[in-house]
Formats: sequence, C-alpha cells, structure tokens
Amino acid sequence: MTRLRCSARNCMYNEDQLCSKGDIEIGGRGASKPNETCCESFQERRGGMKNSVGRPQKEVEIDCRATNCNFNQDCKCCADEIGIAGSNACNCGETECASFDCQCK
Repeated sequence: MTRLRCSARNCMYNEDQLCSKGDIEIGGRGASKPNETCCESFQERRGGMKNSVGRPQKEVEIDCRATNCNFNQDCKCCADEIGIAGSNACNCGETECASFDCQCK
C-alpha cells in the first residue's frame, strides 16, 4: 500500500492529513500534468461531519486511472508515498495527485 498525505481538509475522509476511507481512486485518464488528475473519492465535509466508519490510516489502497503516470501499475498506484493537493477543494475536480509523474516527458 501507499503512504498518503492529503491536504484536502474539506474532505469528510481527511483527518490530520490522513485518509479514513481506506482506499481511494485517482482520476485522470490521459493526464500529462498533476492538475489534470483528481481524487475521485473526495466527498465534501458538510458542517462538522466526518466519516464515522473508518479510522485515519497512513497507508491506503489507491486505484489509479492516470494511465500516463510512472507510478501506475495495472491501475494501482505503486509509489511509496503520494500527496493529494486541494486544501480549499469543494469537489473532486479541485483536487489533484500532487505526486503525478508523467511518463510522457
């Protein structure tokens, strides 16, 4: 599994930059830059609501649809660590995989 640092503090799964969902999906089929990717698992936190099911984890399973990323191996992220950016995000389109590394360089 991959270590995840998440700055999308408006996500209901984010707790101290850790994810309590357990698994996430990165979108960005055909992406060539980080801002063309997103965390499709992002869910906006409404009020003080947090995910009540999972506990924050340092490592999560990451399904990755960013087929041009060097870390994508059969639609799974094989990076040791990634970051999700989007500190003020209100929807998944305002997030990105900050660790995206395009193999098309």
